[in-house]
Amino acid sequence: MIRSASSSPPSIRNLEERLAPRRAAEASGYHGGRGGNPLLVHCNWALTPLLRFALQIGRLYQRGLQNALNLQVRYHRLSFPNLPAHLDGFRLLQLSDLHIDGVDGLAEVLCQRLSGLSVDLCVLTGDYRFQVAGSCDGVYPRMRTVLGAVRSRLGVAGILGNHDCADMAPELERLGVRMLINENLEVERGFWVTGADEADDGVAFRESLRDVPPDAFHLVLVHTPQLYAEADAAGAALYLCGHTHAGQICLPGGRPLILNARCPREYAGGLWQHGKTVGFTSSGAGCSMLPIRYNCLPEISVFELIRS
Repeated sequence: MIRSASSSPPSIRNLEERLAPRRAAEASGYHGGRGGNPLLVHCNWALTPLLRFALQIGRLYQRGLQNALNLQVRYHRLSFPNLPAHLDGFRLLQLSDLHIDGVDGLAEVLCQRLSGLSVDLCVLTGDYRFQVAGSCDGVYPRMRTVLGAVRSRLGVAGILGNHDCADMAPELERLGVRMLINENLEVERGFWVTGADEADDGVAFRESLRDVPPDAFHLVLVHTPQLYAEADAAGAALYLCGHTHAGQICLPGGRPLILNARCPREYAGGLWQHGKTVGFTSSGAGCSMLPIRYNCLPEISVFELIRS
């Protein structure tokens, strides 16, 4: 099972100490501002009722709801020269941007899609809550349902997103998720995972990257695609993220209207590469602002890692 790379086992490590910077940011008014342009985020939420009204008048809203529950399971086969031989064929499951209390029925659809899937490690790349503030009570029962359907040999590791709050980390750990707050795990011999905290300014994240042995296969979990350069400089082999929803509302052909992330446009959805680091930005399983999608279906992703 998942074990800590530090001298303290996961059961007694000081999670609250790691959450202290995030709690300080939240006390100063942080509500997801580092995931993209804060002004754009607030404008999006302010325009949400108007967008809902326009779609309902145009009789498009119901179609968007149906699309939001048309969850796809997508498979990717990735080759790496530095993957240890004993990890050839290692299977990763990524669940991102669930916003699980925002779409009725999503938890049940997720369980259906997860049925029969067996992987070596499951990773969660943030945003479990629909809103950016307020109660999280609606999140935990649905997350318990989803996690109960996950079949992962080494367990589940996760990070927080810009919609999430510090209080969610201990609750998710009680549900069996090993939350990584700018820290590392050696999940199996030679396979290390680093998890970034969305509310961090990047300093603690860069420090944690340096603690991973240079000859290890290094997976980095970040909520947004924005720290691609830091990950590549640290020798990360694989970078998994989400946040953008790949647009969520796109023009025909999948061209997004809005991508709220400070990164090259080609890094905001699907597979990409920066230097020697292979990256993947998930379109997410859930929805933000409104429980609708157009020309951009929700997804969960399974990666098979191959030693090239």
